[in-house]
Amino acid sequence: MAGVPAYVLRFWENEFPMVRPRRTEAGQRLYRQADIERILLIKHLLHEKRFTIRGARQHLKRASAKPVDERLLEELAHVRAELIAIRNLLER
Repeated sequence: MAGVPAYVLRFWENEFPMVRPRRTEAGQRLYRQADIERILLIKHLLHEKRFTIRGARQHLKRASAKPVDERLLEELAHVRAELIAIRNLLER
């Protein structure tokens, strides 16, 4: 899917701790959607943006904190909207 050889994926698993595919009892790697998205992002940073391994690792570390906060804010906004809708129904 990423268009890179298997040995590159193995190397990235060692260099980027956020890429940790699960393994079957037979030892085969099972990549989840989140793993695939991270791998594609790593490929983009290394191949297209020309980051070094170290630079890509730092970039991903900094970026990982922001989406969590943004997702939490979006979820809170969604919950708030639902609560307002429920309140409006109860006031009728």
